[in-house]
Parts: sequence; C-alpha cells; structure tokens
Amino acid sequence: MKDKTVIEALAEVYPQLYLDPNRVDKETYRSVVLAGEMPEIRSLAHFRQSPQDSSETVETPAGRVQVVSIRDRGDYECLVRCMMAAKEGPLAPVPATQGASTLTVFNWPRIRAHQEKFLAEQRAAGNPDPDWSKEFQCFLSVKENYIDMLVVLSWGPYSAVPAEKAGWPEDSWLETSLAIRKYHELTHVICRRQYPDRVEAVWDELVADAIGIYGALGRFDPALEKLFLGIAGDRYAGGRLENYTDSAAQLAGMVSRTLEGFAQLFADHPGAEPFAMIPLLQERQRGWKERP
Repeated sequence: MKDKTVIEALAEVYPQLYLDPNRVDKETYRSVVLAGEMPEIRSLAHFRQSPQDSSETVETPAGRVQVVSIRDRGDYECLVRCMMAAKEGPLAPVPATQGASTLTVFNWPRIRAHQEKFLAEQRAAGNPDPDWSKEFQCFLSVKENYIDMLVVLSWGPYSAVPAEKAGWPEDSWLETSLAIRKYHELTHVICRRQYPDRVEAVWDELVADAIGIYGALGRFDPALEKLFLGIAGDRYAGGRLENYTDSAAQLAGMVSRTLEGFAQLFADHPGAEPFAMIPLLQERQRGWKERP
C-alpha cells in the first residue's frame, strides 16, 4: 500500500476536501463540516497533488499547530476554498496576493473517537443507555476538544519579490520564502492567542515579518523587510505596506526607524529562538501608532 499524500491524509480528517468546490453548493459543505456527514463520493480528482507537498506539527508558545505546505498554487487555492466553503461559500475566491492561511476547523474523527470511548466506558460501568447528547454538549464547551488550528502555506516568492531583486538564486529563494512564510504565519497565531487586545495591522505585520526573516535566515535583515514593504530609505516606493494602512507614505519613516530598532534588538540576543523574540518585540509596541 502506497504512502498517503498530504492531501489524502488531510481528507481523512477533514472530509470536506473530498467535495469539489466548483461543483458542490454551500449547504452540502455545511452538512459535512457542521453536522459531520460523510460525502457520498470520496474523490480528490480536483487536486493535482505534488510530491513536494509537506505537513508538520510545530510546537509553539501558543500550543501545537499543524503546518501544511502546498506546492501547486491551484491546489492551495482549492484546499482553502474547501476548508472555508461552509462559512464563505465554495465559490469565494482566494486573492492572488494571499500566500498563507490560518484556519480553525472541526475535527470530526476526534469527536467520534470521544463518543466511542464515552459510550464504551458508560456501558462497561453498567449504564445501558448513556446520555451522549449531554456529554456531547459538555465536550463542545471546550473548543480545543474539537477545533484544530491549521496553517496552510503556498509556494512562491515572498511578498511577490522576485529572486533576482532579493539577491537570491531562484530555487533557494523559493525555499527561503516558504520558511519566512511559515514563521510569519505562526507568529500571527501566537500573537492572536497571547496578545488578543493588542491588534494593530501594521505592527502585527512588522513583528510577523521580523520573526519570519529571523526564523528563516538566522538573522534579521531590515533591508530585506523594507523590500517586502516597499520602502526605499525612509520613503514609501510602493509595496505591501499599503495593504495594511491608508497612510503608507506618512508611515514609511516611522516603519524604517522601527526596523532599525528591531535589528538592534536581534543583535542584542544572538542565538535566541525565533518565537522567544516575540515578547521582546511586543514590548516595543508601546507608543506605536499606525497613523502619524
């Protein structure tokens, strides 16, 4: 028996992946995702599936997160659409600029495993008619019992910056971009859980990119981060920064100075684990304003 592909293994846990988002309506997705019904046909023909797809479990300060990397862009978009279809509808497009997704998803196999264990224990204890309905509601009262955190990454140049402009060979840049993207997205997961009341779009991106670059390279490169954001010197030259604020031009100088401060902070903590730097970076948020 051949080893399962990444998408085959995912579909065993999240059967909505068996549904073709170009052919199935939202209500069918809802019956699978929210009611735990199994699809009548279990086909993955709508995915190309690459041998370069990968999956790993990462331990973070905010808990365990599964990280899936999808090589084919079409497969990435199809997977995200399948996973979000019960909420947004299967035809909701994935923006071309979106290179990673953090998903919270129902894990029905875990629910069924708990049901089987509960019923077996109750019957072994002499209860011929266990109240699964009551136990089910109790089980659902703790989200961690049935909700998974899944980070899905696509391949491609980070921030759409080509390898030549970044100063990297093409193949190395794709691998480095994937590593940056992974640490970036995991940083968002950690910050949302540990700092839920301190959400600021630009700041969040600066911290996530800083950890992304440091995690991938083993050092923080402020010049590379400016390239990602579209900052030349202290001026905005056009880039990703405008995705998070209407004041990109006015904020460029402040962002540039902030990145230089980040560089000194990383230099002061050589060899630190990437996620251990998050609290130190977050301490610098005091006084930060997205609008000058």
